[in-house]
Amino acid sequence: MSTNTIQKPRDKHFTTILLAAQEEFATHGLKGARMQAIADRAGLPKANVHYYFQNKVSLYLAVLDNIIATWDDFFNDVSVNDDPATALDTFIREKVRLSFENPTASRLFANEILQGAPYLSDYMRETLRPWVNNRAKVIQQWIDAGKMTATEPVLLIFMIWATTQHYADFQVQVLGILNQKEYDASLIKQISDFTSQTILRGCGLEPPNTDATGN
Repeated sequence: MSTNTIQKPRDKHFTTILLAAQEEFATHGLKGARMQAIADRAGLPKANVHYYFQNKVSLYLAVLDNIIATWDDFFNDVSVNDDPATALDTFIREKVRLSFENPTASRLFANEILQGAPYLSDYMRETLRPWVNNRAKVIQQWIDAGKMTATEPVLLIFMIWATTQHYADFQVQVLGILNQKEYDASLIKQISDFTSQTILRGCGLEPPNTDATGN
């Protein structure tokens, strides 16, 4: 993250603290969260938390940075030489998987955005906007090369974000309408297949053979 809040090397304690902080911030918000409570969740002395993070805000920023980096990791290294159907299918499926495996992350990020992104405004301008524009250039190159139907690359990225994170942000609504207590493997696969196939075919792409790939 552009804020340079993370200076200590990443190790198992660092990761443990991030996950504990994510739960604490999602439950109590930034104002209500306490460093001692985060330490308790992590099962570590409070001093260990302060070794990595000087204050609560720096830890909050690190949590948000880790969430975004995890979401976008699967589309970071895609180039014009890659097959767009395979690349986009992988990106969509991994985003769906993360929504189910870690819905708290999506909700925490959504809450920050709904509040006007008070702690992410610099990050979005300095880091996220360039990332989106760079990835959009790759999509445009696929379009220019005739590999996919002409579309608006930035809006396509927005669509992938929105459709995949919906199942985390509105989990109660989705399960209530579907009359299910929780997401199971069959439903997750159905959602992944539907989302990927709908988006890819809208871009003039034939989705990869899900049965052959085991997805």
